[in-house]
Amino acid sequence: MHDWQPVFTSLWVIWFFVLFGGILVWILRPSQRAKWQERGSIPFRDDAPTHRIPR
Repeated sequence: MHDWQPVFTSLWVIWFFVLFGGILVWILRPSQRAKWQERGSIPFRDDAPTHRIPR
């Protein structure tokens, strides 16, 4: 009987790298650059408050 654990371990590693590479390609597409740059600048914005606090 074959020991299947090394086969499944190898397939899991391959699947993980394919999935990780796919996510990177999806995120780093040139058409998405503006959206991600806008989202990346959110912490640096100096937004004015949208409501007044009564005194």
